[in-house]
Amino acid sequence: MKSASSLARLIHSPSLSINPELAEGLTKAKIRSKMIRQLKIQKEENRDRKSRIITEKLLRTKVFKQAKRVMFYVAFGGEVNTKEMIEKAREKAKTVTVPVCRKNRISLRPALLDVHAALARGPYGVSEPVYKNYLHLKDLDLVVVPGLAFDKSGNRLGRGKGCYDRFLNKLPKDTPTIGLAFGFQILPCLPTTKRDVSVKQVLFA
Repeated sequence: MKSASSLARLIHSPSLSINPELAEGLTKAKIRSKMIRQLKIQKEENRDRKSRIITEKLLRTKVFKQAKRVMFYVAFGGEVNTKEMIEKAREKAKTVTVPVCRKNRISLRPALLDVHAALARGPYGVSEPVYKNYLHLKDLDLVVVPGLAFDKSGNRLGRGKGCYDRFLNKLPKDTPTIGLAFGFQILPCLPTTKRDVSVKQVLFA
């Protein structure tokens, strides 16, 4: 397992407190259920507003400014919207990639996302490019990661398939990884296993 050597940096609004309600006693399955529900009931206007704030935070990070090839994700199920981030990255002449779920449904590969790329639903309902032009993992300068929940150490809770954990574990150790989340998705701690892979930084609003 690859994990951050120190606490992940949490970048947020000074007035925003970390959600204490799910700190202890809940299993991964219960946390997933609660987070999926909260993502669904969040008003779209709030999602858009917070996503814009998170976008601005990402644009200000040193790793984003320096990156030439960035892997984003296509937002799904109420996640932090990455559309504006992708547009800004293109404006800055960065190469944009998104994850494609391979046929075995257990691993991801970064594929180029061109401006006019046709998209189709992948195996788990997430949109991905129809025509796939892959990049090597070693060529990525930054990976932007979704999650249902994150904690103060950068631990991440996904949707339970393990695709991102396997992907992140294969990345070169010095590749920057940034998790995106809303404030209610940030918890004091998360239950983890040896297979779980943390991110190096978390941005939220």
